[in-house]
Amino acid sequence: MKVLRLLLLPISLIYWMATSCRNLFYNFGYFKSFSYSLPIIAIGNLSTGGTGKTPQTEYLIRLLSSHFSLATLSRGYKRKSKGFVLADKNANADILGDEPYQFASKFSTINVAVDVNRKNGIEQLIALKNPKIILLDDAYQHRRVKAGFYILLTAYGDLYSDDYILPAGNLREGRSGAKRANIIVVTKCPPQLSTEEQHKITNKLKPLPSQKVFFTSIEYDAAVYNGLTSLDTSAIKNQEKVLVAGIAKPKPFFDFLSNPKDIIKSYPDHHNFNDSELLELNELAKNKIIITTEKDYMRLKGKVPLDKLFYLPIKSNFISKGDDFDSTILNYVNR
Repeated sequence: MKVLRLLLLPISLIYWMATSCRNLFYNFGYFKSFSYSLPIIAIGNLSTGGTGKTPQTEYLIRLLSSHFSLATLSRGYKRKSKGFVLADKNANADILGDEPYQFASKFSTINVAVDVNRKNGIEQLIALKNPKIILLDDAYQHRRVKAGFYILLTAYGDLYSDDYILPAGNLREGRSGAKRANIIVVTKCPPQLSTEEQHKITNKLKPLPSQKVFFTSIEYDAAVYNGLTSLDTSAIKNQEKVLVAGIAKPKPFFDFLSNPKDIIKSYPDHHNFNDSELLELNELAKNKIIITTEKDYMRLKGKVPLDKLFYLPIKSNFISKGDDFDSTILNYVNR
């Protein structure tokens, strides 16, 4: 792997030069950024995925939606629709993409929209729904819109400070891009991460004096669900079943639920299941239950018998200083 990285470094240098020039053009105003009067929070990462962006976005939805008229705007990765789409009762993963459809399914009081053109998406949301706050999902590199607040995610054990730019590594832009963040959240940490290790990681990230660093862990639900019923995870861990995941880093999901008798099916992130794969899953579902991630459930719902298909929800929990994170966000939106 190290040899391959060395071979790819010349290409990474070209990629770094291109992204750095683009950022400089935005920084100095040669490329125009558009800003808006309402609070806009961008959540994203420097890497290509697997940082726990969806549970972090859901944390913000829970924090803000009970007090404010809230909207989320996503690109709608791998959706089959085009242009601006506002979620309604007919929405599904093909129309919105899996993550936005998950938001729309779970949070009925918010507006969920998708648009590759974030500027157009924001302006459409303002014209149609007039939200008080917009969450820009996976928009850290979308410089054409200037958000009022940036949350940068980086995964424990896979910090951007230890990574390289594409294709030698997984960074979409150079590490200096972290300077745009107001808050840095180290995600997927062990729940008992010590204060000493938190300090070590913070020192590795080298935040600016104005930046706050927080640490979160993933909490798995105590049950799996399918809209009809629920099953305790403790009761099904030793049961023979099929585990399905099409996410960037599925190992923790498999480790949490699996036993040696399970059938494990792993697919690429945001995978659109083809007919032969669905036929295989439906055959397996005749004798076993299928448990998948919540994001994959959004793409499999209606294509596998509902009584045999379950999903495992996850949440993002702050290891420490959660109140400080909440107050920082609320201070921004209330100013």
